[in-house]
Amino acid sequence: MTRDNPTLLLADDDPTIADSLAPFLQRAGFHVMVVSDGASALEKIQSHHPDMIVLDVLMPRMDGREVLRRLRHLNVWTPTILLTQVGEASERALALEEGADDYINKPFDPHELLARVRAVLRRARPGERSLSAAWLLTSEHLTLDRRARRVSLKGKQLDLTPKALAVLEYLMTHPDEAVSRERLLEAVWGWEYPAGTRTVDTRMAELRRALDDDPAEARYIETVPGEGYRFIAAVRGE
Repeated sequence: MTRDNPTLLLADDDPTIADSLAPFLQRAGFHVMVVSDGASALEKIQSHHPDMIVLDVLMPRMDGREVLRRLRHLNVWTPTILLTQVGEASERALALEEGADDYINKPFDPHELLARVRAVLRRARPGERSLSAAWLLTSEHLTLDRRARRVSLKGKQLDLTPKALAVLEYLMTHPDEAVSRERLLEAVWGWEYPAGTRTVDTRMAELRRALDDDPAEARYIETVPGEGYRFIAAVRGE
C-alpha cells in the first residue's frame, strides 16, 4: 500500500451490496472501483492495479474463484478477500488454497469486512505470495507444512490433533492480528459444527502445551483479553 488512499476493487453482482458497501469503504478512506461480473473484474485489475480486491464468489461471466486463479497464475499477488455464501470447511479450504488472503461469509457486517481488509493490507508484501497461499510456514523454530499437515518445533514433529493444527494454521496465516474465538470457530469448525468457544480454548491449551508456550510470557500465541488470540512471532511463507 503506497498511497494515503489505497484503491480497492469491489466485484459483486448484487447492487444492494455494491450500493451500500462502496460509499462505506470510501468513507473509511479507500478509493473504490465497482464492477458487477468476473470478466470486468479481471480487466479492471489488469488495467488499474488496485491495492486491494474484494471478490464475490458467485458472479456472472466468470466467478470470483476463476478470477483469483487467473490472477495467481499470472503471478499477480494483489491482496484479495473472497465473499462466500457457504460456511462449510471445504469452501474455506478452497478459498485459501486458490490464493485468497482471507474470506468472509455472506451476510456480513461491513465493519467486519473493513477490519479484515485493513488486516490483510497490513500484512501484505507487495508483489509477493501471501502467507495464505504459502505451503510452508516458518516462525523462529516452528515449521508448519500445510501439504503434509505436519508441525515441527526445533526439528521435532509435534503430535497435534487436526483441529489444533488448523487453529495454528489460521493464526500463522493471520499474524499480528487479534482473532476472536468466534472467528476461529467459524474458520476451523464451521457453521455446521455446534461447538462453543470453550472448544477453541481447549485446542489452544493443547497447542500451548505442544509449543511449550507460557501464556504469561508468550513467544508464539498471546491471549488478547476480551477478544481472543494473536500470533505474535514473525512468520515467513514459502
